[in-house]
Amino acid sequence: MAIVEEDLERLRASLVLSDVISQYVALRRVGRNQVGLCPFHAERSGSFNVRDETGRYRCFGCGAAGDVFKFVQEIEHVDFVTAVEQLAGKAGIQLRYTTGGEGKERSRRKSLVEAMTKAVDWYHDRLLNGPDARAARDYLRKRGLAGDVARQFKLGWAPDDWDALCRDLKLPADVLRDTGLAFTNKAGRLQDSFRARVMFPIFTENGEPVAFGGRIMPGSTDPAKYKNSSETAIYAKSKTLYGLHWAKNEVVTSDQVIVCEGYTDVIGFHRAGLRRAVATCGTALTEDHVRLLKRYASQVVLAFDADAAGQGAAQRFYEWEEKYQVRVSVARFPAGKDPGDLSVSDPDALREAVDHALPFLGFRLNRVLNSRPLRSPEDRASMAQEALSIVNEHPNENVRKLYAGQVATHVGLPVNDLVAAAQRGGRVGTVRIAPTRQVGAAENAEFVAVAMLLQRWDDIAPWLVEDLFAHDVARRAFLAVAEAGGAIERALELADPEAREFLERAAVSDVDAEPVIEARNLISATTRRLLTRQVQATDPDDLREMRDARLQLELIDDAEAADDAAEALLGWIQRVSEERG
Repeated sequence: MAIVEEDLERLRASLVLSDVISQYVALRRVGRNQVGLCPFHAERSGSFNVRDETGRYRCFGCGAAGDVFKFVQEIEHVDFVTAVEQLAGKAGIQLRYTTGGEGKERSRRKSLVEAMTKAVDWYHDRLLNGPDARAARDYLRKRGLAGDVARQFKLGWAPDDWDALCRDLKLPADVLRDTGLAFTNKAGRLQDSFRARVMFPIFTENGEPVAFGGRIMPGSTDPAKYKNSSETAIYAKSKTLYGLHWAKNEVVTSDQVIVCEGYTDVIGFHRAGLRRAVATCGTALTEDHVRLLKRYASQVVLAFDADAAGQGAAQRFYEWEEKYQVRVSVARFPAGKDPGDLSVSDPDALREAVDHALPFLGFRLNRVLNSRPLRSPEDRASMAQEALSIVNEHPNENVRKLYAGQVATHVGLPVNDLVAAAQRGGRVGTVRIAPTRQVGAAENAEFVAVAMLLQRWDDIAPWLVEDLFAHDVARRAFLAVAEAGGAIERALELADPEAREFLERAAVSDVDAEPVIEARNLISATTRRLLTRQVQATDPDDLREMRDARLQLELIDDAEAADDAAEALLGWIQRVSEERG
């Protein structure tokens, strides 16, 4: 099963590469390229280049490269067909398949997502219009979650009924079970999974509904305040963040994401104007979550009890900071207040908590230093020991020494003593630097010529021949482009791995030059190289042609004679190359 080639080309032509990539990476214009931080490896300075003219991207740090389809494959961790289908869906292009249908796995996923979409709409309509949802509407109104807020976040109501959803949706039993919307009870009948709960639909970062979180009403005897969908073929809790598809634009713009504990916290942040909040779905923050968030931002603000989480997760947080080059900080809220409450009672305090978020280690350390008064030397020594044990969890020696200085000042001990203890006590961190990749020919006239060939084929192709390329990789890259008629995708298929690497770099190279002038430069360089090699020639015809070549070389910089001189030199270069075999 494959997608019709004509549809692939139609879709490719309809997409602007930088528009797609900017949904995941903050890009800025640099010359003819757009540049940002690579989403595929940790870096501090942008080496990720996007060239709309050729439809290619390349990271000069880690070597990641490709077209719009490859980017979506890599960033979304999906196969080629799924990437194309996602892009086609957003572009409104109907795809055709060579075997007349979609793959079984993709077709199944599509049917499950469609079922979830129907369920979202059904629950939402029930909340807005169902007589039995009056109490739920009153409850949401008191919490500031009614009206436009309920509509924006597609809140819903699951009635206190055994199988109302199953009866009304009339979906196949296996679809209802596989989405977690229903289960088979002891009597062998399908039964709704959610009953008498306010429903919070959970979407992927691309806006596909995949799960629900259901909250009980006040006064309910159900001990579980929240009930979340179980994991399914379309829903993995450790890889899903509630609200990300609403938040990601502001997350990218601000380079910051706020991570909450609950759905109402996310909605509260949005209501307060901080539309960059997301929440985990009943789980702790995982490495998959951090990897997902790194696509969009480098600053992670924790808006939950990070001190409790830190007791067992500190080392993981520090490892993630180093591995993914993110900065984890913690927002401090007034005692007894959560973001959902503050968004109604004091939204300014919510914004202030985020603006003054402390680094993760600094937050945990402050909790210790401010936990009790220091009435005796024993109190000071005890606090210093407890604080330093937290400081020494951090892998970076310099960070440990700086925080140790703060502890010393607070408890009244000699700074040098605690700094020395911090220097000895923790694991020394290392900074990983992406290795420089040296592949293919140098960035010289041959590289520029191939880059121009990819970017302005009609202007430079008539002036280039194989014999102009002395470096083997550059020559093979040229031959692939020449055989492909300048079509980059076809050239990459034809090229060997080294030549492909060369072409990927050339496709995003910001070459600001005149094609014909660059061709003349390459012709001149090749002529000089061949003349040097021909100095031992004794044949009269060879000597005469060498003399003519030197004359033409003098004329190639003359505007009026340049074209004729270049054409003559091309002929001589090809003859010499043929004679040399």
